[in-house]
Amino acid sequence: METEEKERFRDSIGTVTESGKRNWIFPKKPHGKWYNYRKWVSYGLLAFLFLAPFVKVNGNQFLLFNVLERRFHIFGFPFWPQDFHLFVISMIIGVVFVTLFTVAFGRLFCGWICPQTIFMEMVFRRIEYWIEGDRGKQIRLSKQPWNAEKIRKKGLKFILFLLISFLIANVFLAYLIGSDKLLEYVTEGPSEHISTLVPLIIFTGVFYFVFAWFREQVCVIACPYGRLQGVLLDEESVVVAYDHKRGEREKGRKKFKKNEDREALGYGDCIDCFQCVHVCPTGIDIRNGTQLECVNCTACIDECNHIMRSVNLPEGLIRYASEAQISKKKKFRLTARMKGYIGVLAILVGLLTGMLFLRNDVEATVLRLPGQLYQHKPNNMISNVFTYKLVNKTTKDIDNVRLKLLNGPGVLKRVATHDTLTIPGQGMAQGTFFVDINNADLKGDRNTIKIGVFEGDKLIETTKANFVGPRRF
Repeated sequence: METEEKERFRDSIGTVTESGKRNWIFPKKPHGKWYNYRKWVSYGLLAFLFLAPFVKVNGNQFLLFNVLERRFHIFGFPFWPQDFHLFVISMIIGVVFVTLFTVAFGRLFCGWICPQTIFMEMVFRRIEYWIEGDRGKQIRLSKQPWNAEKIRKKGLKFILFLLISFLIANVFLAYLIGSDKLLEYVTEGPSEHISTLVPLIIFTGVFYFVFAWFREQVCVIACPYGRLQGVLLDEESVVVAYDHKRGEREKGRKKFKKNEDREALGYGDCIDCFQCVHVCPTGIDIRNGTQLECVNCTACIDECNHIMRSVNLPEGLIRYASEAQISKKKKFRLTARMKGYIGVLAILVGLLTGMLFLRNDVEATVLRLPGQLYQHKPNNMISNVFTYKLVNKTTKDIDNVRLKLLNGPGVLKRVATHDTLTIPGQGMAQGTFFVDINNADLKGDRNTIKIGVFEGDKLIETTKANFVGPRRF
C-alpha cells in the first residue's frame, strides 16, 4: 500500500484531482539566487520582445512575420516567398538546437526562455503576489466568501491582467502587420480599422484566458515539448534533480530534530518539509524524479537551499545534475548523441550562412504567357511571349534595369515605352516581353533560354525559361 502511494504520481498529474476536476495551484513566492538570475534573463527577453518590432535595421523592421502580405524580416534581413527554403532551413536549425539543448540540459528552455513561463511567472504571478499576497493568503482569499475585500482584489487583478493581455496582443500584432502600420492604426482610431480590432480583441481574450485561468496547464497539457523529454533525456542529461542518495540514505526522510546526527542514524538530509512542493508552479514533488510537468524553473532549488541553510545542512540537495552524476558520481561529458547533434547543427548553420551570402538582391521569375505557343514572323523568325516578375529584396530602389538574352542568337523586346525600368525598394516590377529566334537556330520544339537582369552594365540576376518552337519531324 505504501509503495502504491509513492508511485501514484506516475498515473496522474498534480493539477487534476482524483475526480478529474481542476486542482488549482497556489505556488509559494520563490526567492533566492536562481530566481534572481531568471528575473534578469526574463526582463531582458521581455525588453527584446516588446522592442524588436520597433527597431529598424537598414530601414527594415528587426523582426516581422507578415503572413498575409508574405513579407518577413529576420534580424533586419528581408525574406520573400522565394526565400522560403531559407526559412525552412532556419526552422530546422531551431528544432535541432532545441533538441540538442534538451538532450544536454533537459527542459531548461521552458524555465528560462519560453514566453509562456516568462509572462506567467515574472509578470502575472508577481502582480498576483502584489495584490493577493503569498501562498497562504491566496488560499484563504480563494476560500472566503465574496465580500468587499475579495471583490476589490479580484477586480483589480482582473483589470490589470486584461490590460497586460491587450498590450501583449498589440505587440504580437506589430510582429504580424508591422509597427509602422500598427502606430498608424492607433493614430487613426479603432473605428477606422474594425477588421483589425476584432482579431485584436479575440487575441486579448485568448491571452487573458491562458494567463488568468489555463496557466500551468499549457505546459502540462497543451505543449508537446514536455512529452519530448521522454525520448530525448537520458542519464547524462543535466536537469533539476533531487539527490536521492543524499536525501534518503538507508532509512529515508525524517522531520528535522535539533542536535540530531542524521547521518549517523542513517536518515537522509531531506527533512520532509514539502517546501519544494509548495513553491512548484506545476504542483509536483521533485523528489519523485524527473516528471512531465517539471519546467526546470529552479524554484525548488532556491527553496531547498534556503531550508538547508536554516537547519545547518549543506546546500545542493536539489540542484542541476544528471542521474549519472547523482548515482555514479560521473562528471558531465558530451555523449555520442550530443556530438551527432552538434555536427548536424554545424552543417546546417554553415549551409544557411553560405546561402545567405549567395542570395541575390533581386529575384527574377520568367514564365511563358499561359495559353500561348509561338508565332511565325517574317524572315523565318519564331516569337514567344513571356511575363516577368522582378522582386527587390533591398530597401533601396534599383534603377536602370534591363533584360537581356544571354545564350544564343535572338532578340529580347520588352513591351514598354522605355528600355530600362526601376524596381522599387522591397517591391516588385512586372511586365511582358517577346523573344524572337530564327527557326534555324532552334534545336527542337523546346529550347532553354537564359535571361540576364542587368543594373546598368552589372549582371545582378539570371534565370531560365522554355522557348517553344515548331516540332521537328
